[in-house]
Amino acid sequence: MKRTAKAEWKGDLKEGRGSIGTQSGALSSHPYSFRARFEDEEGRSGTNPEELIAAAHAGCYAMQLSHFLAENGTPADLLEATAAVELIPGTGITGSAITLKATVPGIDKAKFDELANKAKNECPVSKALGAINVSLSVELA
Repeated sequence: MKRTAKAEWKGDLKEGRGSIGTQSGALSSHPYSFRARFEDEEGRSGTNPEELIAAAHAGCYAMQLSHFLAENGTPADLLEATAAVELIPGTGITGSAITLKATVPGIDKAKFDELANKAKNECPVSKALGAINVSLSVELA
């Protein structure tokens, strides 16, 4: 399986602007800019590569954990994963912090923690992010 995305950029780094699109159409000419990447903490001026990595990481992690939970005979009612990818200008991407809120009937906390950590280590995006720190914080309802 291969998926593609396309980025276009016009102008210099600070004043230029670009757009990102994906093969699926989930993003179509979605704007991104220096401001969106380095200045706009609220994310109102467009997306940036770190936000897209965070989305991929959260989605991959939730899918991987759902698989492990189902294999355990304790499928989740709800997995709400959030990934926060940090970029430090001049240093680069330093980490991805996953926060998980989960509703999983019939599982004890120790087994849940084991599977949650296994998913963190084995999801393909976590593996791809091997050069940075990947952390996990879980809340089981």
